[in-house]
Amino acid sequence: MPDYHDDLRLAHVLADAADAATMDRFKALDLKVETKPDMTPVTEADKAAEELIRGQLQRARPRDAVLGEEYGIEGTGPRRWVIDPIDGTKNYVRGVPVWATLISLMEAAEGGYRPVVGVVSAPALGRRWWAALGHGAYTGRSLSSASRLRVSKVSKLSDASFAYSSLGGWEERGQLNGFLDLTREVWRTRAYGDFWPYMMVAEGSVDLCAEPELSLWDMAATAIVVTEAGGTFTGLDGRPGPHSGNAAASNGLLHDELLSYLTQRY
Repeated sequence: MPDYHDDLRLAHVLADAADAATMDRFKALDLKVETKPDMTPVTEADKAAEELIRGQLQRARPRDAVLGEEYGIEGTGPRRWVIDPIDGTKNYVRGVPVWATLISLMEAAEGGYRPVVGVVSAPALGRRWWAALGHGAYTGRSLSSASRLRVSKVSKLSDASFAYSSLGGWEERGQLNGFLDLTREVWRTRAYGDFWPYMMVAEGSVDLCAEPELSLWDMAATAIVVTEAGGTFTGLDGRPGPHSGNAAASNGLLHDELLSYLTQRY
């Protein structure tokens, strides 16, 4: 199995550059914010961070394709870098420190592309998480100063902590009742949102999380961190990986129960 060390090291370099760019504009009084066609916000920092990452990838990995939230797909081939320059833009705009740059390398495999490297960097929180296929998931200040991530061993819903983003998406899917039933069964619920609950699943501080509507760049990096920490990451349809347009993540022990509640329609 490839060790992906060089790719992981490059992803950290890219994250370092993005962190500097995004932190430079975080809480800036003159931050420019626009509304995209899908009615979500985008800032000058989103665009600058993605341009910066694309530029470095063009120099370091010119043969690899790049897919980013702000500028789409460029290039073809069996290797594809997937970028969300700021996951949590609404938090970023309001000065809430829960946002991160998500960087993943995906490789062509049977059944489609799969994440093989992922870095989630949240500079305003002072946190970073990463993983490479077959080599585990970690958190820390750097590759040389890190601790291994492992999911929890909670095996009963009544003991589980469940994280979610919002209620609206579940209502739109006609699955709000199943969602609410789940919240009544678990020990604790918190609406952390965006990348953070997936990282807490990987750390073992949260046992379950799910979101009803996501894009590939929202999930590619978080998926491999969760799975390399020993957890399970699927769509609500149970399909493994970040390809279903939505996500359910868990410590693995509770995954079937999680999906059974979140796919109820009545």
